Amino acid sequence: MKQKIFQIDAFTSKLFGGNPAAVCILESWLENDLMQQIAAENNLAETAFAVQHNDHYELRWFTPEIEVDLCGHATLATAFVLYKHYGYNENTLRFISPKSGELLVQKSESGLLTMDFPTDDVIPVSEQINLSKAIGKQPLETFKGKTDYMLIYESQEEIENIKPNFHLLNELDCRGVIVSAKGNDVDFVSRFFAPQCGIPEDPVTGSAHTTLTPYWSKKLNKKILTAKQLSERGGDIQCEYLGDRVKISGNGVCYLIGEIAI
Repeated sequence: MKQKIFQIDAFTSKLFGGNPAAVCILESWLENDLMQQIAAENNLAETAFAVQHNDHYELRWFTPEIEVDLCGHATLATAFVLYKHYGYNENTLRFISPKSGELLVQKSESGLLTMDFPTDDVIPVSEQINLSKAIGKQPLETFKGKTDYMLIYESQEEIENIKPNFHLLNELDCRGVIVSAKGNDVDFVSRFFAPQCGIPEDPVTGSAHTTLTPYWSKKLNKKILTAKQLSERGGDIQCEYLGDRVKISGNGVCYLIGEIAI
């Protein structure tokens, strides 16, 4: 069997930036083990698999090691593939995820893709000594969301200079750790570490912005915000806080179109 595969750089308008994701548009679902093996072989942060079902696409995401509940950049990459390479021409694209429900993506005339995701529910938590040790710097505030910790710091420079201990991070009870601060040229900046998922540092993390956007919207008293993820590849994100939903926007660039034998 031959299966077409795409590799898309998401949350960037230039090649070799943003976060690369693999995308496979399937005729029907493959076995879970096979999808996991494909994701491991791709060795990217995420591989997305989608199957058309009536008026929507069912969508799932795999890291090299596990299936995850939600992945923003691979959702954007899947929408990019469907619009650019599968002739989808409606303004709104509807995905259904088994673990995150309905996810909508809208395409603007400029080509900007806007995802509509559920807002993460976060609660403040007391200082976690093991967490501070793993990141290497004590935060101003600590929060816990559905799957991730979020640590708030004073400045962008602190975020840039963080050098985490990945061995200690791997022992934490979470999917990943978000570190964030007010930005110098954008509203806020962040980085995301998820060694338990096989991703020491994610280049750009759309799902993390369902956690970040509500916090910074309330902190800065703004509904529409600009954000930058300060990984080596870097990524640019536009966010809008709508209460129980968050809109996350970005561009995509196609790096590779190929075929795998399975």
